Parts: sequence; structure tokens; C-alpha cells
Amino acid sequence: MESDYLYVHKSILPDCLDGVLRAKRLLESGRSKNVSAAVKEAGISRSTFYKYKDFVMEPYESARARNAVISMLLTHESGVLNAVLSCISSANGSILTITQSLPIRGKASVTVSVDISGMNISLTDLLEKIEKTEGAENAKLVAVE
Repeated sequence: MESDYLYVHKSILPDCLDGVLRAKRLLESGRSKNVSAAVKEAGISRSTFYKYKDFVMEPYESARARNAVISMLLTHESGVLNAVLSCISSANGSILTITQSLPIRGKASVTVSVDISGMNISLTDLLEKIEKTEGAENAKLVAVE
């Protein structure tokens, strides 16, 4: 995961990214009760906030990352979910929650939240490992906190 990020000085980034950070701080502190109020105060649009909120973080946020949310599509066959969970377990990730939709056309949408604090591989490597699991596809990192 670390290879997917860069340290860049704020002065060369578009102002909207700083606005996203301001809106996130307003929400975390409770000074804004909802996203609409936070983005209005930060001077950005809701769409800008939702587009960048999971990809723009201050250094202290990435240093304390403990949980990740991963979504994927799984073939509705016996053992596929178990194989994905084994991938996560073998990387020393700890499953916190699993949410699975009803299978439609033989595929189910699955979202897992994982405690990543003790993982022995990067999130990028974990996603690649999940993608290589037979019956799993479209593994994406939804959020890191």
C-alpha cells in the first residue's frame, strides 16, 4: 500500500484537496453535523468531497491506520469466501465484519472490514492476492482508517 502513496507538498496541490481535509476535520471534531455543512464551510462541493475523501489524508491518519474496508465480487460456490478469508488470515489480517449480498447471476457482493495493524504484507499485495483467488474478482480498497 505504501508504494501507492506519495508525500507531496500542499502548495502544489489543487485547493479543493485542502478543502477535503478541512471538511474531514470538521466532521471528525463534530463542529459540522453532516457532510453538507462541512463542505459548505470548507468551500468545496459534495461531489469533490466524496471523490477524494478516502484518498486524501494527513500524515497522522496514515500512521495510525488500523482498519481497512475491502469490497469484492465472489462467485456463489462453496469455499470461495473461505479462500478469501484464508488469504486475509495468512497475511495476519483480522476480520472485523463481513457483509454479503444475496447472489445475483451467480455472484455476491462482499465487503469485509479488516484490522490491518498486524499485517505482514501491504494492502496492495493483499488485494492482488485476493484477486488471484479462484472465484474472487474486482477486489477494491474502499477505505482505510
